Amino acid sequence: MGVIPIFEALKLADNLNLDLVEIQPNVEPPVCKILDYGKFKYEAQKRKNEARKKQKIIEVKEIKLRPNIDNNDFIIKMKQVKKFIDNGDKVKITLRFRGREMAHQTLGATVLDRVKEDTEELCKVETIPKLEGRQMVMILAPK
Repeated sequence: MGVIPIFEALKLADNLNLDLVEIQPNVEPPVCKILDYGKFKYEAQKRKNEARKKQKIIEVKEIKLRPNIDNNDFIIKMKQVKKFIDNGDKVKITLRFRGREMAHQTLGATVLDRVKEDTEELCKVETIPKLEGRQMVMILAPK
């Protein structure tokens, strides 16, 4: 409609039983639109809810290991990791040290390297293995 004084725009909106809504207040002159504001808010809320339905919430699943884990136990844990990655979740691998195991942290590092090698075609390492207190932590994310 072009540039219209505010009082005329308000009168025009009132005649149409609609609202005058300011779209861009920072420009000169401000851009306004005549529309039903309640309907506009309702449709915006519907779009927001629809977008929320479509998004996938990524969870972080945790697998706990020990430095002296047996081979069969390791295979079972790797099956769990693959199942979690296939579902699109991140996996936090926690390797807990007890007592004198802290003196042999290289054993824990080799276990986490083995995890990395077994899962490299399915996922990528998001955080490299690092020692946090008495445990070593590594996070895997789907590719």
